[in-house]
Amino acid sequence: MSTAGAATYWLEHAWLGDRVEPGVTVETAAGRIAGVRTGTPATPPGATALRGLTLPGLANAHSHAFHRALRSEVQVGSGTFWTWRDVMYRTAGRLTPDTYHALARAAYAEMALAGITAVGEFHYLHHAPGGTPYSDPNAMGEALMAAAAEAGIRITLLDTLYLSSGLSATDPAGEPPTPEQLRFSDGTADAWAERVSALRTPDPDQALVGAAVHSVRAVPPGQLGAVAAWAEARSAPLHVHLSEQTAENDACLAAHGRTPTRLLADHGVLGPRTTAVHATHLTEEDIALLGASRTGTCMCPTTERDLADGIGPAVALEAAGSPLSLGSDSHAVIDLLEEARAMELDERLRTRKRGHWTAAALLRAASGTGHAALGRPDAGRIEQGMLADLTTVALDSVRTAGPRAALGAETAVFAASAADVRHTVVGGRHVVRDGAHALVSDVPTALAEAVAALRP
Repeated sequence: MSTAGAATYWLEHAWLGDRVEPGVTVETAAGRIAGVRTGTPATPPGATALRGLTLPGLANAHSHAFHRALRSEVQVGSGTFWTWRDVMYRTAGRLTPDTYHALARAAYAEMALAGITAVGEFHYLHHAPGGTPYSDPNAMGEALMAAAAEAGIRITLLDTLYLSSGLSATDPAGEPPTPEQLRFSDGTADAWAERVSALRTPDPDQALVGAAVHSVRAVPPGQLGAVAAWAEARSAPLHVHLSEQTAENDACLAAHGRTPTRLLADHGVLGPRTTAVHATHLTEEDIALLGASRTGTCMCPTTERDLADGIGPAVALEAAGSPLSLGSDSHAVIDLLEEARAMELDERLRTRKRGHWTAAALLRAASGTGHAALGRPDAGRIEQGMLADLTTVALDSVRTAGPRAALGAETAVFAASAADVRHTVVGGRHVVRDGAHALVSDVPTALAEAVAALRP
């Protein structure tokens, strides 16, 4: 990706993983951190000052970019996850490569304004309505990668296998796709693998390609191993929606006599490069399987509460060995600080106890662990040799003013919001400066126009 040739930033306060340090100078070159010096009380000559608390760039480990068009539309009336899904399908049916590019570019620019420097795009909207491939079979995925580049953030395109509409107790291939789902399906895992293998990322610093199993509802057991093998052969990240709804668990038990987690384990899907998204309704055995295999878990609290999914067993998963990351998923809001806060506060409501995670642990979930889940273990820490991705949160807004700077991590997690992000640096390049996007001049208008273009 386009990076600053060399730049020096002076961080008024920096979160260095275990403490807040005042006066830190970060030198960058070729998109990476070339040096970190503490104990610099004033801005060195030629350096750019980042006033506030600077964190490693935030990682949004689970996104469906087109869901940004659903914001507020799905808040009318009542319903369930399944009625919400019907509205989502109608929006998906109107997208083209051009309109998807416009919407994703605006949504990714909103992410940059929120301090997000990398996104994991769980991408299953592959073909034209009815399932006919575009002349370029990867036109939709390429539109997403171009959108991220233009918005100035990194992307891991998690190209998703989606073959069936649900589990069947009589047919191992599952129920056939509904008319709305035909554009999601490649027909077979082999056809999916052939299409995805043709994807090219001209700049691996900006875009990576990974794989995803949509869910055990959408991928029959006999096809799971092909996705796992594709990811294994490329050392690529592999993500999967897991047990978001109890209906999925019930159907899997009826069809296969085992939980979705056990089914994935039996077909080689779990492992340290795999991330289970949601993992809301798990048995003790499920938690042990995920932890023992070092499968990660991506929690999406703002979506999980918006869809009335439930509160997942994040504390137990982490204790069992599953690294935790965070995602904005349906983009009810785009705010990784809110996701971090919500994971802790939801657990407090569930248990009526406080302090399940420290602020530092929640920031790691929003940064380093998320980047690792997206195939970038070289991001998420302010250290020499790491990617030069930085996010600065104001410490003088109406939400953040008052606490001691030494408590900056606690202030960022428990008081700040995306609106308090002042600077976002990606690859040493200043993408957001003083709250303004440097590449997308008017993000609100871009969002409004992209969403309006999808209305019937």
